[in-house]
Amino acid sequence: MDPSVEVALAGMLAAAEDATPVNAVEAVTGELGAALHASSVSFLIADLSGRALVRLAHVPFEPAADGRRDGAELATVVPFDGGPQEEALRTQVVQVLKDDSGWTILAPVTERGEVIGLLEILLGAEPAPAALGEITRTAHALAFVVIANRRHTDLFEWGQRTTPFNLSAEIQRRLLPSAFTCEGGSFTLSGWLEPSASIGGDTFDYSVARDTLHFSVTDAMGHGVTSALIATLGVASLRNSRRAGHSLTEQADRASAAVAGHAPAKGAFLTAVLGRLDLLTGTCALINAGHVPPILIRDGEPRELTLPRNFALGMFPDTGARAGSVTLQPGDRMVVVTDGMRERDAAALDLTAELRSLSTLHPREAVRSLADGVLAVAGPTLQDDATLLIVDWHGRHDLPRRTSAGADVSAATSADCR
Repeated sequence: MDPSVEVALAGMLAAAEDATPVNAVEAVTGELGAALHASSVSFLIADLSGRALVRLAHVPFEPAADGRRDGAELATVVPFDGGPQEEALRTQVVQVLKDDSGWTILAPVTERGEVIGLLEILLGAEPAPAALGEITRTAHALAFVVIANRRHTDLFEWGQRTTPFNLSAEIQRRLLPSAFTCEGGSFTLSGWLEPSASIGGDTFDYSVARDTLHFSVTDAMGHGVTSALIATLGVASLRNSRRAGHSLTEQADRASAAVAGHAPAKGAFLTAVLGRLDLLTGTCALINAGHVPPILIRDGEPRELTLPRNFALGMFPDTGARAGSVTLQPGDRMVVVTDGMRERDAAALDLTAELRSLSTLHPREAVRSLADGVLAVAGPTLQDDATLLIVDWHGRHDLPRRTSAGADVSAATSADCR
């Protein structure tokens, strides 16, 4: 790396650390703007809906533009419209645009395939290749600045929430992983939850060990706060036993006992698919506890996996869970959905045809396209949560990722910008 770039990055990270958590991003973008002699540098954070960006600003006085305010904080929504901003995020390629006012650079802010937002820079002259390289590296560094500092403030989460959360939605949000996408060399994973109006208790989760990928999709009975509390018991138990090193069947049995013993409603249960993928061999152990069967896509053709049948977690806690398995081949895709993707009005979506048509998309884009499809046939307000998790298996766990600014270039494909 060019020593000047190392110095610039060191200065930006030092500026972020010296600033308060709410000012860290502005400190980094300010350093970059000064180095590039930019007329403007902005960070736009990805909205929680996955269908817009949000421009955050600190405006002490009344702004001329419309936007949500919290004191002096202003959040302005920039909806996706198929234009260059959306193109930059979906393809993970820097966009360089020219108009009468100068040059605009749009650089994705990404970490392990998870879209954090977009860096927008306005320049008076066309940037040299070296400057573009510095912008790309800074956008990648900015992802880590946001990840580190949002632990200490609600500002970023507030900005991302373009619709209000009720209590059950707040509980459900805390049960989801902090990143919905993860690229790991031998695999690429992405999940999505499209909530119903009353919150249906869906969750998905994952964790990567040295040679193992753990994942789960759960659906608690009912709706609202009670459903969210049942989901909390199930997810917390699964995480606790996973972190204690228990086997997949032990995780299921302990979660079943936790729901049966502590749920706020008599007869409470949650359905689940639990998975444990051996990253060295591609062998994936699976438990289906009263859930919609997982789908394996091989050579572009989807088929449901046949697994041992188990009761939903919490129903009969003294009945031990039984696991099945499938050995994945490089290029395989596994899809796990909740019944909100298959039942009621959502049944109008031909899920098999959709999965077939989206089989070449990056999982991050595939889950969002499927969510859009469910909303198109059953929305705009869903009767039940619609949740899905996609795991692509690439094989060769011994090989490192090939990345560019936080995105795996070998896993990326052309994006569908519907």
